[in-house]
Amino acid sequence: MPEQGTLFENALSQPLAARLRPRTLEEYCGQKHLLGEGKILRRLIESDQIGSMIFWGPPGVGKTTLARIIAQRTKATFIDFSAVTSGIKEIKQVMEQAEKNRRFGVKTILFVDEIHRFNKAQQDAFLPFVEKGSIILIGATTENPSFEINGALLSRCKVFVLQALSTDELTELLRHALNDKRGFGEQRVEISEELLRAIANFANGDARNALSTLEMAVLNGNVTEDRTIVTEETIEQITSKKSLLYDKKGEEHYNLISALHKSMRNSDPDAAVYWLARMLEAGEDPIYIARRVTRFASEDVGLADPRALELCISAFEACRLIGMPECSVHLTQAVVYLSLAPKSNALYVAYERAKKDALQMLAEPVPLVIRNAPTKLMKELEYGKGYQYAHDSEEKLTDMQCLPESLAGREYYLPTEEGLEGRFKTRLEEIKAWKKAHRPPKK
Repeated sequence: MPEQGTLFENALSQPLAARLRPRTLEEYCGQKHLLGEGKILRRLIESDQIGSMIFWGPPGVGKTTLARIIAQRTKATFIDFSAVTSGIKEIKQVMEQAEKNRRFGVKTILFVDEIHRFNKAQQDAFLPFVEKGSIILIGATTENPSFEINGALLSRCKVFVLQALSTDELTELLRHALNDKRGFGEQRVEISEELLRAIANFANGDARNALSTLEMAVLNGNVTEDRTIVTEETIEQITSKKSLLYDKKGEEHYNLISALHKSMRNSDPDAAVYWLARMLEAGEDPIYIARRVTRFASEDVGLADPRALELCISAFEACRLIGMPECSVHLTQAVVYLSLAPKSNALYVAYERAKKDALQMLAEPVPLVIRNAPTKLMKELEYGKGYQYAHDSEEKLTDMQCLPESLAGREYYLPTEEGLEGRFKTRLEEIKAWKKAHRPPKK
């Protein structure tokens, strides 16, 4: 497999995305919310007032390119640094050079690609130099900086969120590639607007992906004497297996499971099955999904349909015993069932209310009446004295108080009228009414 060309090789030997890397803000595609006329980042760049910052966004949206443009616009030395290939030794060497530059009144911009790959010690090595102004740090990351960047370092950087490019923006970028001399401007490429948009949709917001797909399409197009024709068949062959934007340890992992959960909660089986397929086809562990779906059965359906939990446990077992791809249909059955089931979050709310009291009142003693008394001493201390065995009564009920005295009368489970939970609500109201009628008057 040939290596990617460098800046010193013939430009045409480089990948299309490298050849077309924007050189100015005017050529830069996307991020209008940051780089449009009058927007904050554009003002900082144009006034040469750049401070340390983090560019956070998905792959292929121009984080590295933007850093290079800043380097060309600013009056500073630019150092390109990779978190993948560099350690603390290399960091210290770069910092020494930056400190020398500072003494001569020269600013140094240090661009760190994939800064989230640095561990805590490596990130800490930057901190003193950022603090005293030896370097202006620009970090690029696809991961949430709140989780991946040390708090002390993050507090000294402005975070700019770069967004996935829209289909329109990517389509315009592809047109530019066909017309620019650095792209295919000097060869006649015939491709329909519809196919350009298809490539843009396939790229999922990633400019590098879009340009790579276009390059592959042109290289595999039908060549005639005076033109290269890209057909629908060519595009279909190239994009037959779409690589999904997914990282089982990254933010997208949590975004997709959130989308599944909220689609089921919103009783939208079509959306729920789509998000399920997105995860499974990207390689998500079906056991993880089964656990979350089982949680949903009690958190969002609960006693409105008690069978939901049984079905989810069965789907969980199917995933464990059978695995992918066969268990996809069992998860689909559970997801569709939960989407259509009546919804109640009364169990979730009950526990959260009880948890709050439990954490605030950890020292509340268990009432003596419901304590166990296996020893003589415990009996002498009146453990279990006055305990009423519910099975001894005709109604199978007693008026015994089981909550601590300070929480007497507190209610946590508040059933809804949804589905079968209406029956539980009626039963609970009957129990409370009976206990109120049989409770002895307070002295």
